[in-house]
Amino acid sequence: MTAHSAAAAADAPARNLVRTGGPKDDGSSWLEHVLGWTLVVVVAMFVTQVGWL
Repeated sequence: MTAHSAAAAADAPARNLVRTGGPKDDGSSWLEHVLGWTLVVVVAMFVTQVGWL
């Protein structure tokens, strides 16, 4: 980090620092949670059926 980028980061508002660069929140966070947990359950079911290969 250079002195210029450090000074720019210090001047930036806090709300800009918490963003990670992903898409803006469009209200689909519940859908992401449901799909994520569904993926976890499907992978767990697959692992228990297949076992350790």
